[in-house]
Amino acid sequence: MVKDLFERIQNNKGPLGKWASQAEGYYVFPKLEGELGPRMQFHGKQILNWSINDYLGLANHPEVRKADTEAAIQYGAAYPMGARMMSGHTNVHEQLENELAAFVMKESAYLLNFGYQGIMSTIDALVTKNDIIVYDVDAHACIIDGVRLHMGKRFTYRHNDLESMEKNLQRATKMAEETGGGILFITEGVFGMRGQQGKLKEIVAMKEKYNFRLLVDDAHGFGTLGKTGAGAGEEQGCQDGIDIYFSTFAKSMASIGAFIAADKDIIDYLKYNLRSQMFAKSLPMIQTVGALKRLELLRNHPELKDKLWENVNALQNGLKERGFNIGDTNTCVTPVYLEGSIPEAMVMVNDLRENYGIFLSIVVYPVIPKGIILLRMIPTASHTLADINETLAAFEAIREKLVSGTYKKIADATTVDVS
Repeated sequence: MVKDLFERIQNNKGPLGKWASQAEGYYVFPKLEGELGPRMQFHGKQILNWSINDYLGLANHPEVRKADTEAAIQYGAAYPMGARMMSGHTNVHEQLENELAAFVMKESAYLLNFGYQGIMSTIDALVTKNDIIVYDVDAHACIIDGVRLHMGKRFTYRHNDLESMEKNLQRATKMAEETGGGILFITEGVFGMRGQQGKLKEIVAMKEKYNFRLLVDDAHGFGTLGKTGAGAGEEQGCQDGIDIYFSTFAKSMASIGAFIAADKDIIDYLKYNLRSQMFAKSLPMIQTVGALKRLELLRNHPELKDKLWENVNALQNGLKERGFNIGDTNTCVTPVYLEGSIPEAMVMVNDLRENYGIFLSIVVYPVIPKGIILLRMIPTASHTLADINETLAAFEAIREKLVSGTYKKIADATTVDVS
């Protein structure tokens, strides 16, 4: 007997979906209103926002708003129509690609409509069934989904673990010798939950011993790391060793879209083989012109990154001085690790939002292990030291309630069992 396809879906909502009746609209799918920035509106109240990736504060920069507006007036939302290969190609797209390539110190670059689908398609285009992929077990979902498209063998290594990397490179090398294929190694410049930089310098050094090509997702590093803001590779002095550099516009560039950068022959190949771009509408001119302005500001105003890091250091040092565990982050991403259950986390975040006016992201199982609560904060150049001090005071208050069991008692009395 053939089962109804929807039977499983109706009976099992998934590890996060099962909380939807209690969480949706507040803990997940929340509605933040007002202009993007540190102070926004949530459920009719002003909150101090630590949950948007506008690292350099460009979302509401007057020059950015002006460029976006003028592009919308000149071109509308539709132009150009069609995929780049057919009718959606312009000089402005080429200009942006050339400027991005120069900024990240690569020969050539290619625009992507979306970061998520773009990197998936890049992985798909780079490998055949004879090739082997080696990637970090904590890689972002877009990388994992890209790897799932691969018809050949893939190996994961323990997060940022050099010994595990080498062991899996040895396995991959042996298998590639049998299949006649090559090896694609994938990591991140910055891991977006824990805030650690990928060990790019050490990985690049492994090329002396193993024959592989390196793809780096630097979504959180672009604009925030390195002397010029060119990312984690520049920060670690190994940008030349990155074969394919990827970043999104959704973080430091405060927009949408993405790009890949590499040697010209690789970009030329990808332009003709990236299915997500060949068969999708071109990046609209509003985003393309807007990205040029954002890149100009990123290049010419280092004080934006300086202010960002002033805030990062103040927040992270303040948390550590107060005994909070922020792990081993060495980037702007600021995680705070606490022990507790998902219901406790809900009560705690409700308290933060309703009684202290602090809005931040909550991360729980299955993204991190059971029994751990991760509160993730994203400092930006738009935050002030007063914002940071207000937040530190709130954190001291909630920790006392968590340790004393106050949140657990409330959770036990009010949470519906959905296990």
